[in-house]
Amino acid sequence: MAPLLDIPIVPVVSLGGAQDAAAPLGAPPTVLCSTRVILPGVETPASILISPNTGKIINIIRSIPGPSAFPPGTIYHDYSPKVLMPGLVDAHVHLNEPGRTEWEGFETGTRAAAFGGVTTVVDMPLNSIPPTTTVENLKLKIKAAEGQCWVDVGFYGGVIPGNEEDLVSLVKAGVRGFKCFLIESGVEEFPAVNAKDLAKAMEKLKDSPTVLMFHAEMLPPLSMSVGDYVLHGGPPLAPAGPLDAYSTFLASRPPAFETYAIEEILSLADIAPSLQLHIVHLSAKEGVPIVRAAREAGVKLSAETCFHYLTLAAEDIENGDTRHKCCPPIREGSNRDDLWDALKEGLIETVVSDHSPCTAGLKALREDGGDGDFFQAWGGISTVGLGLSVLWTDGCKRGVSLEEISLWTSYKTAKQVGLLGRKGCLEMGWDADILVFDPEAKFTVTSSDMHFKNKVTPYENKTLIGKVCETWLRGHQIYSVDSGFNEKIGASGVMLLEPRAHSN
Repeated sequence: MAPLLDIPIVPVVSLGGAQDAAAPLGAPPTVLCSTRVILPGVETPASILISPNTGKIINIIRSIPGPSAFPPGTIYHDYSPKVLMPGLVDAHVHLNEPGRTEWEGFETGTRAAAFGGVTTVVDMPLNSIPPTTTVENLKLKIKAAEGQCWVDVGFYGGVIPGNEEDLVSLVKAGVRGFKCFLIESGVEEFPAVNAKDLAKAMEKLKDSPTVLMFHAEMLPPLSMSVGDYVLHGGPPLAPAGPLDAYSTFLASRPPAFETYAIEEILSLADIAPSLQLHIVHLSAKEGVPIVRAAREAGVKLSAETCFHYLTLAAEDIENGDTRHKCCPPIREGSNRDDLWDALKEGLIETVVSDHSPCTAGLKALREDGGDGDFFQAWGGISTVGLGLSVLWTDGCKRGVSLEEISLWTSYKTAKQVGLLGRKGCLEMGWDADILVFDPEAKFTVTSSDMHFKNKVTPYENKTLIGKVCETWLRGHQIYSVDSGFNEKIGASGVMLLEPRAHSN
């Protein structure tokens, strides 16, 4: 028998989850190992040792010593040849509760996240009612989330006209950043901001440890199209074709909407040179050179894109298939290729779901009695829980590694929201948020794979490569493809409300 390894004992530290005190002090660790483990910058054989008390990683051994090397009672799993990866940190999710819970809710949205290896989600300040634009509204959202979260959840605040005096108090209350729209959001309780509103917000936030994020679409001063509202609304005054044709919708929101908005943001950057600025869901390749130039000039500007912009193409969308409606729109395949290049170069840093669900009827789908009108359909793609498989399906064809995907979907998203040191990486002292991934498995997406509330997604009936087999949250298995969700542990996610630090 191999000698027992020297296993460090860590004290019990409560993290606020229901399972934190499940094991006595000094209990043997949980050990997860594989010949393929994604550690910082490398894929390597490794064994991950987890404290059953704190849910933290207490050691990482770059070998697989076998169960006899550990103390009696050690929970030991060798997942070889499957891949162990950090749980995804989805930094852009709309959970919509309270107020529009029929669209989505904390229980269904976070359960869907757990199915797909997502162990942390950050909830957008809309489309819940009320929006997260004051500390009072944040407290209502926290109350609605209590006892419902299958994964850990953080929250963004919102910037709207007139709420600049609420922003610093929201930072202190623990929001991970702020979101604003430069074009109408489609919901009346979350109006767009103009340059004056932004200037006030940036002045208030300039010394705070936070990130200010922008839905970067604006109508240029001179435009051939007036567009539609961001999420729903009337058709353009002069549509280029039938309203059920995706090409008509795409033409109504040209790349100039995005580039003009990014230029507007950069024109205000000097107000708060230390404030991190962030472009959400960049879809137009024309925005990439602007981001590059700004960063070379020293502006603190980052950008994200979404699973759907990297994997879907406008020319493949059939007339009336409004499951694909989102804003900014899904663009052509050649544009998609350029987004991949920008991602590989590091100009686009993160990939998120922008899970933006609604009830099936609001999608105006013909099979639900709608007319397939892209201008009346609600704009948003439901993807939470499918993103890793979606990204790997396209990415492995492009020579992308799982290390890179983990960087884009875990480490850098955790950095974006100020959670490094706890989330986004398999490191000693960090939360043991781990997914088990089979990169060779194939499955065809059906309603049984959609754990979000409304089973509407453009990925339905698509065959994906790579499947999440298990999800572990802070050292406890919460989902397994074989046994389903761990109802014994249940919704044991915690709310991530620790105020951000400047160093993160």
